[in-house]
Parts: sequence; structure tokens; C-alpha cells
Amino acid sequence: MEKIEQCITFLLGKAYQKSQQVAKQKLNAYQITPVQYALLLVLWEKDGLYSAELGARLKLDGATMTGLLDRLVQKDMIERRPDDTDRRINTIHLTQKAISLKTSLNEAMNQAHEEILLDLSAEEKHVLTKILAKIGEIER
Repeated sequence: MEKIEQCITFLLGKAYQKSQQVAKQKLNAYQITPVQYALLLVLWEKDGLYSAELGARLKLDGATMTGLLDRLVQKDMIERRPDDTDRRINTIHLTQKAISLKTSLNEAMNQAHEEILLDLSAEEKHVLTKILAKIGEIER
């Protein structure tokens, strides 16, 4: 490799920085970070998951998940409830506040996606999504 512009790790890092910057800007009005939004997105798909299930979906370790969940509890976006069969573990549930913000937060992230991918064709967006999922080992 002769030029920084050919370095995949550099290019991915810069793309990540831009995507995070735009997403943070769009979510700022709601005081939600991109990773907090991602967790809410998973719960909007299926509420009442275990912390470990959320961590597996988001590819986050236990310590990171604990902090993430704590911050969303403080923001009244989620609540922990003891599991019906094993009270040592909790299920994670959306609050009414999180449910009511779903449309607004999704619109904000859709705007972020549009801004980030503005210069790409529909085919390029599709290919990019597949490549990033493959690199990140995320099942689609």
C-alpha cells in the first residue's frame, strides 16, 4: 500500500467518524446516542429481551451493556424487570416514553442515513450495506 487513501482501516475509520457525527447531530435533540438508538431499535423489534440477548445482537460485551442500560434507565427509556422464571436475571423493556419516541427517532436516523449516503446510487447503498454487514459479521 502506497497511499493512505488506499488503506481500508483508515477509510473505514473516516466513514465511521462521519456516520457517528451525522447520527449524533440528528439524535441530539432527543439526548440519545447512536448506540442507545441501536438498542432501542432492537427492543422495538422485540421487547422484553435479556441483557445478554441485546449484547449479542449489538456485538457488545457485558460491561458495556450494563453502562448502556444504566444510562437508558436514567433517561426513562427502558426498565429492568425480574424474569418470571429466574429472578436473578432481568428482562429489558421499553418505557412509554421510548415507545412514543419511536417514530421521531426513526425519522431522525433516516435523515442521518440519507445525509451520509447522499452521493451513492441505490445499487451502491445496497452493496455497501452487504459489505459492511459481512465485514462486521452481522447476519441480515
